[in-house]
Amino acid sequence: MEETREVVILNSLGLHARPAAKLSQEALKFKSEITINYKGTEINAKSILDILTLAVSKGEVLLLKARGEDAREALDHLENLFRDRFGEEK
Repeated sequence: MEETREVVILNSLGLHARPAAKLSQEALKFKSEITINYKGTEINAKSILDILTLAVSKGEVLLLKARGEDAREALDHLENLFRDRFGEEK
């Protein structure tokens, strides 16, 4: 099964170290292969270093893609992280 989802970076500092770490940690909980596409670059969402190389600012749109048996569950979970600003800004 393959799922895709567009998410927007809502954090005022963008996708910096703390949310990148949380994103990769949460992605690792799923069996599916999970990637992030940003401006034509596709990276492994389970790698904090890959995420940080994207240098994504607030307001930018990312495309999440998951392939595997728990793809929908993975993207539902990760989409909520983005919506919740990774728990940083309430």
